[in-house]
Amino acid sequence: MKIKMLLVSLVVFTTFTVQSQKNDYSALLIADSLKENANAVVRLNQIDIVIASQRDMTINSTRVITVLNEKGLSEIDAVENYDKKTTVKDIQATIYDAAGKEIKKIKRKDFKDNSAAGGSTLFSDSRYIYLDYTPTQYPFTVVYESKLETSTTAFIPQWYPISNFFVSVEKSVLNVTYPDNLGFKKMEFNFANFNIQKTIDTSTQLSYTAINIPVQKQEDYSPSYSSLFPKVMMGLELFHLEDVDGRAKTWKEFGQWYYDDILSGTTSLPEGTKEKMKTLIGDETDPIKKAQLIYDYVQKKSRYVSIQVGIGGWKPMFANDVDRLGYGDCKALTNYTKALLETVGVPSYNTVLYGDSHKKDIESQFVSMQGNHMILAIPNGDYYTWLECTSQDAPFGFQGTFTDDRDVLVIKPDGGEIVHTQKYIDKYNSQISSGNYSLAANGDLAGKIEIVSKGSQYSQKEPIENLQPTEKEQHYKEYWNTINNLKINNLSFLNDKSSVSFAEKVEISAANYGNLLSGKMMFAINAYNQYTTSVKRIRNRKNPFEIQRGFADIDQITVALPKEFAIEFLPTNFELKNKFGEYKTEFIKKDDSTIVYKRSLSIKKGFYSNTEYDEYRLFIDQVSRNDNAKIILTKI
Repeated sequence: MKIKMLLVSLVVFTTFTVQSQKNDYSALLIADSLKENANAVVRLNQIDIVIASQRDMTINSTRVITVLNEKGLSEIDAVENYDKKTTVKDIQATIYDAAGKEIKKIKRKDFKDNSAAGGSTLFSDSRYIYLDYTPTQYPFTVVYESKLETSTTAFIPQWYPISNFFVSVEKSVLNVTYPDNLGFKKMEFNFANFNIQKTIDTSTQLSYTAINIPVQKQEDYSPSYSSLFPKVMMGLELFHLEDVDGRAKTWKEFGQWYYDDILSGTTSLPEGTKEKMKTLIGDETDPIKKAQLIYDYVQKKSRYVSIQVGIGGWKPMFANDVDRLGYGDCKALTNYTKALLETVGVPSYNTVLYGDSHKKDIESQFVSMQGNHMILAIPNGDYYTWLECTSQDAPFGFQGTFTDDRDVLVIKPDGGEIVHTQKYIDKYNSQISSGNYSLAANGDLAGKIEIVSKGSQYSQKEPIENLQPTEKEQHYKEYWNTINNLKINNLSFLNDKSSVSFAEKVEISAANYGNLLSGKMMFAINAYNQYTTSVKRIRNRKNPFEIQRGFADIDQITVALPKEFAIEFLPTNFELKNKFGEYKTEFIKKDDSTIVYKRSLSIKKGFYSNTEYDEYRLFIDQVSRNDNAKIILTKI
């Protein structure tokens, strides 16, 4: 009996061992150093790219990922996009349990296949196929394999050996083969401090291998992962995009191709529309004033929808179609505005960029197809006036946080040019508040305040006007979350687009703002603008930190105290100044029952080292503590 049990145990052990050796997918085989703080572990991510010609590229992918918990599900990344020019030739996945035992095989017919048209997309010929798998236990491993064939060689996938924070990597491999006559090029980023080897680099082949990369923790105020993690950009000087051969040796050459082969012939307009524009302009001769009138016309006439058909992301709809239909995407509306400006003699240029509230530059040192958005540039002396043509509300020439302060590509008739969009200086990103409040003997508060915002703070505040009443109320309750029992009694706005300022006039009340105890009343004198964002302590911080946009707040509030109380304690004036900004408060006693509170806070935009983080944290901590400074009153 003992011998029989021993034999059974040996068979089970041997079977498990052989199976694990065969596929190595057991979660037990992952090194502890790679599991620490990980939501998922990339066991293997191999991308094999074969560029056979200017019009022929094949991408084979094999991705093996062990998901350790629910937060790691998104790292499976089993999805492929396709259209008329890109075919998914093969796609499959196999699921393994924690011990490395196969539990499910998923064929192509089991993948979900959807249109890429979203809620704002009017029509699209793009689709995507993806794995929709709900696990029953963790950890589990997915082996995902796919093969794509495409005639589009304008976009060679970038290689990111690390896909995200809290994901470790056992092995990541990139293999690329290409002809030596297409001008293949590459650019490496952020390789230092990572175990990455370039194994082949010839006139027709390129290979990299990354191994045993532990989790990279996400730290507050870190720059985007794309600027921290290693990556390789790749491109061709001679490429193909939707039946159009392209060239991109320099930005000037790229821009010339884009203008001649993509934009050419798209700005024709009906004669009736041309005459209407000339009538609209009248006797005006100033190009910028003409542009203001045209921009206002476009905002009132058209609306934004996404169009992703044919050359989709790059070639705009014809201007006469936009004129007839009254809608278009960023390319279409930009090109339409350009066409209207041409009719009244105002030159303008299509401009390609990355649109995002987190600033991202066109990589100026790597000439290639880049960007996800288009705006319009109007020459204005030595500068450009920039127009966001998708917005029906944006002030003329104002760049909000979606397109400000970044490198962009301006497409001119004689070629492309890298230009930096408008940078809003810290002090111009302002919020100026003036108001008052009074406290009753029972601690109830009643007050009025006017808040005027400009620059990037205008971008943040302007959408409030279009919220529903309940949403507006919720906004102010969150904005003034230090005031309990808050009621919004009256609310009005003035959106002055000529000066690009947004004014909020608010009347509020709140029961028991002043805390009563043993004949005393205590409350924070700064009721309207406390800096409550905390900066987390991070021991042994690794990443640098970034303040993407600076700002300046100035407050002056008159506080009427209850006649039944006298001031027992008034906070002292405070001033702080360092490389991160300046902070100052003043408490001015006008008389026994009136205090004027003055406050200014400016934070500077900047990129700082990891060793400076604690200094910044202490700076913000001092601001927060002084913003919450209490006044104490004693009942007379």
